[in-house]
Amino acid sequence: MSATQVPSSNATDAGNAPTPMVEARGVHKVFGHGADALHVLRGVDLVVPQGSVTVILGPSGSGKSTLLRCLNELEEITAGSVHVDGELLGYREDARGVLHRLHPRRIAAQRSRIGMVFQRFHLFGHLTALENVAEAPVQVRGLSRRAARERAAELLDRVGLSDRAGHYPAQLSGGQQQRVAIARALAMDPELMLFDEPTSALDPELVGEVLAVMQDLAASGMTMVVVTHEIGFAREVADHVVFMDDGAVVEQGPPDQLLGSPSAPRLQEFLSHVL
Repeated sequence: MSATQVPSSNATDAGNAPTPMVEARGVHKVFGHGADALHVLRGVDLVVPQGSVTVILGPSGSGKSTLLRCLNELEEITAGSVHVDGELLGYREDARGVLHRLHPRRIAAQRSRIGMVFQRFHLFGHLTALENVAEAPVQVRGLSRRAARERAAELLDRVGLSDRAGHYPAQLSGGQQQRVAIARALAMDPELMLFDEPTSALDPELVGEVLAVMQDLAASGMTMVVVTHEIGFAREVADHVVFMDDGAVVEQGPPDQLLGSPSAPRLQEFLSHVL
């Protein structure tokens, strides 16, 4: 399969329906070739309205993190299409409907509109919290260092770390480091925030402080796609919950429906283990 063999879908529905922030159609991802190929995503469809929170649940190896990485071009899809705010990611479509891979600089520009927070914090150990947050706007967006530092200070205050601005990562707890990572992603003024199991590497007593920041972001209207095992967060904050298994979407819907009365046996089994 090749992404250039699959026609892109229109990002806007007929009529005046608003453009989704994310529209993934028929997304496949295959690693490797031939007999050793690993088919990780198998025709995933996902629509995320603007200003909404979508939580993706599923067992390890179900393709959740790979899907997230495909939504911001950290992984190139094998087939299908992904639009973000109506723009096709990674490709341009010619008059015959054939897709052509974009130049890496253009892909990087698209990716800069999407913030991502990983399981591990990936902070620069030699930079303070403030410097970690300010670095990308200077290097990528060309913001002046003074303006970037002022914005970084505002964001650290937003995540409750204004008193830790001069601390290095080694001087911060895991929860504090993850909040710095969230501030760093927000520093690029993203249209969309992706979270890949942001609390999985934290001690249990530190999980709440990160989830509280994410709840605040959701309340502010940030569009978010969150891969997590935190069922309570999904129940309280999500507008839409997606359950994946074996590279496919098994069931999806509002959290009350999906978590309260799931219809798929595989989801029922999963919830019996995690609740």
